[in-house]
Amino acid sequence: MPRSLKKSFDYLAKAEKLIPSLTQTFSKAPYTFVKGVYPVYADRGKGSHIFDVDGNEYIDYLCGLGPVILGYCYPAVDNAVRKQLEKGMTFSLPHPLEIEVAEALKRTVPCAEMAKYSKTGSDVVTAAIRGARAITKRDKIAYCGSGGVWHDWYTIITTRNQGVPESVRKEIATFEYNNIETLQKIFEDNPDGVAAVCMEATMFEPPKANFLQKVKELTHRNGAVLIFDEIVTGYRFSVGGGQKLYGVEPDIACLGKGMANGMPIGAVVGKSEYMHIFDDVFFSTTFAGETLSLAASLATINEIDDKNVPDYIWRLGTKLMQGYNAIAKEKNLDVISCIGYPVRMRIICKDEKGNDSLLIKSLLLQEMVKRGIFIQPSVQYISYTHTEQDVNKTLEAFEESLHIVGKALESGNTKKYLEGEPAKPVFAPKPSS
Repeated sequence: MPRSLKKSFDYLAKAEKLIPSLTQTFSKAPYTFVKGVYPVYADRGKGSHIFDVDGNEYIDYLCGLGPVILGYCYPAVDNAVRKQLEKGMTFSLPHPLEIEVAEALKRTVPCAEMAKYSKTGSDVVTAAIRGARAITKRDKIAYCGSGGVWHDWYTIITTRNQGVPESVRKEIATFEYNNIETLQKIFEDNPDGVAAVCMEATMFEPPKANFLQKVKELTHRNGAVLIFDEIVTGYRFSVGGGQKLYGVEPDIACLGKGMANGMPIGAVVGKSEYMHIFDDVFFSTTFAGETLSLAASLATINEIDDKNVPDYIWRLGTKLMQGYNAIAKEKNLDVISCIGYPVRMRIICKDEKGNDSLLIKSLLLQEMVKRGIFIQPSVQYISYTHTEQDVNKTLEAFEESLHIVGKALESGNTKKYLEGEPAKPVFAPKPSS
């Protein structure tokens, strides 16, 4: 297990003088892992593995925060990018790939009759919000999800809301997944005022008691637009995303992470009657039609569809998830469990009072990364190039790591076993008014 992280720390020292927050994405910042034990900078990836700048190799379950659904350096995607690179990246006219990707989206995503592109998930979700407001002539947004959108309309309800006008707060209200009464109350409190219900089709628990159907009925009964944020679930939970898995079509859906295997692209898709609002709504960016990402997206969607990638990652993820829970149970560590879905799982660590413990989780992550397993505190993903061997090695590392965690818990001084700094969350949601 001996590793050197010298180059990572050397780069970190330079970044402290050059890059605010040390990263372009908060979720990749060193403080979100176990600072001092985790690598800070990646050098390359291949398949399901990444290599840090010091040459250390890890089985990666973060997958670039989710976009790397097929695996790093996946030949079909990389070859499509290389082929398009020889022709050019950005042009003075639209490119036929815009149509080809829209056709692939229409073929695979139930609600996708039309499509508009951008470069990030935040952009396309915000575009969907703007479109819904234009359609309904209303302002209020009812929201349910794990966040991650950096635009004002959402950021105002997080702890990272500096620079956002306080007046924005009144235009968003949150409701609880699988609790239809909380959405009903938003409509009751805002008669004829809700423009859209924007939600993740599924989070870390499945919909219960026809929840999604009830959301759709309630939304339409009140004259609002139903938006599914499928940035994470699209092409991962099924070829057609969460809407296909659960049989509920939204009016508009937002896609991103799973549609280009790591290349920067997002899409707003939906029924034509809703999507035509973008004939007039200002949603226009120079790089939305950049062809390398479109070529990657077309290749990725075709691979996912042709090879039924979701079926594979469900099966392998199930083995990993069940293995985690079986080992924890065997070691009588009921404070540790794995929840969610095999394609989007999360390890939970509880303290003696039953509260989530980042300290215990940090120790677990520390021991896993020392054994060549790269996981993140809040989520784990499986890619198409993860293998049975990867999972077996991961479960061996988990068992060894739980031995250390068990000793720490028995000692009553978990912090003593920690070699770095405990992980910290990116932000905590604030309740809306």
